Amino acid sequence: MARLTYMEASRQAVAEEMRRDPMVWCLGEDLGRGGVFGQYKGLVDAFGPDRISDAPISEACIMGAAVGAAMMGTRPVVEMRFSDFALCAVDELVNQAAKARYMFGGQSRVPLVAREPIGMWRSSAAQHSQSLEAWYAHIPGLVVACPATPADNKALLKAAIRADDPVVHMEHKNLWGLEDEVPEGDHVLAFGEARIAREGRDVTVVSWSATVHEALAAAEQLDKEGVSAEVVDLRTLWPWDKDAVLASVAKTGRLLIAHEAVAVAGFGAEVAATVAERLHGRLQAPVTRLGAPRVPIAYAPNLEDELRVTAAKIAEAAKRLVQ
Repeated sequence: MARLTYMEASRQAVAEEMRRDPMVWCLGEDLGRGGVFGQYKGLVDAFGPDRISDAPISEACIMGAAVGAAMMGTRPVVEMRFSDFALCAVDELVNQAAKARYMFGGQSRVPLVAREPIGMWRSSAAQHSQSLEAWYAHIPGLVVACPATPADNKALLKAAIRADDPVVHMEHKNLWGLEDEVPEGDHVLAFGEARIAREGRDVTVVSWSATVHEALAAAEQLDKEGVSAEVVDLRTLWPWDKDAVLASVAKTGRLLIAHEAVAVAGFGAEVAATVAERLHGRLQAPVTRLGAPRVPIAYAPNLEDELRVTAAKIAEAAKRLVQ
């Protein structure tokens, strides 16, 4: 095991896959200077400007070029800088990349990765702070990954680069500096396998991305108050691990879903509906969701904090379920 930050783990994943496969290359804005957050630092020196391609400021052009290059046999890693900006390229991703294999009867595939940093980070305000993972989970043909740890960020990004279908890889900006142990060697995760981040008996808390850490902090607090919470980190939203969630809720009888994205039509609603349909007779309390209110994300830190799904909010909601 090596100790790496969330950012370093992703950079290592890209470098390893570029060394393994000469068809892997990266394109996006600011890559020549290492990326907006430093996630490509040193890669242009190692692989040259032909494989770490600095692109003009046009997300639609970047994604369109990547789709064509992927259909011709390369494996582009597309840096969208912020998930908000990726909306400028949504037609190329949603109507072209996601549908090509189906529309061409399997004769063409689009093995690209769209890296989309998500989430609230240092007063970045309404146009740089959104978590839009549910949008992509809705689209047939797309894989959606939302890693919460450095190890999972590396393993899922490696899996995404090797996949023969387009993957939206969503990294939370507030996790870039998070440091933890990462397995050395060629460690790759399968999509659709959740992680039981903490075992418990009284209530299941399902989450993903940065909110997993809030859920774990809440579970620590709940334990001191005599409530045992099991924390399930989905890791990928499509495919998502229904079996792991259903098994956990069957054990605890209670489900709380927590995510940073807006609660309205968030992916938590999909999890809630699935559990309600499959386990309605075994639930000891109503399924509960925690998400942001349906408002733009504020610049002012005090207003931004009002929108956050915190450990305190998760703990309070879990206690209500158990009571």
